[in-house]
Amino acid sequence: MERKFTGWHMLAMMVAFFGVIIAVNITMARIAIGTFGGVVVENSYIATERFNGWLEQAEAQEKLGWEISPALDADRHVAVTTSQTPDALLITGWARHPLGVADERQLVFAREADGSFRSTDALPEGRWVLRISASADGHEWRSEEEL
Repeated sequence: MERKFTGWHMLAMMVAFFGVIIAVNITMARIAIGTFGGVVVENSYIATERFNGWLEQAEAQEKLGWEISPALDADRHVAVTTSQTPDALLITGWARHPLGVADERQLVFAREADGSFRSTDALPEGRWVLRISASADGHEWRSEEEL
């Protein structure tokens, strides 16, 4: 028995083909929207206007020569080592989850006996983006890095 390829067969193939493509696109779009952590900048136009000022701040920070390195210790506290910094250094920080899953946390740092700093609270498991600000003698140093 011989079967003929008809217009209905072609229609079924086209509907199945494009149905799979549309289903995959909808699934990927839902996943992307569900994992997006938020806005990078509130207003792109204003961010471009402020860019040169940010470059000047970065150059001034480099001229300070401060070396500040944060890391997670074994207890998941943020440990900050410093060198070539003033004695009156004050460090503050914020930790945020890169995908916005967990709430942003303010970090309070206490100076250790060896001159380093350690956060008073531990961070929960997972990836965190740390924003550190150090200030002394009217100068400010800032950094953002992933832990």
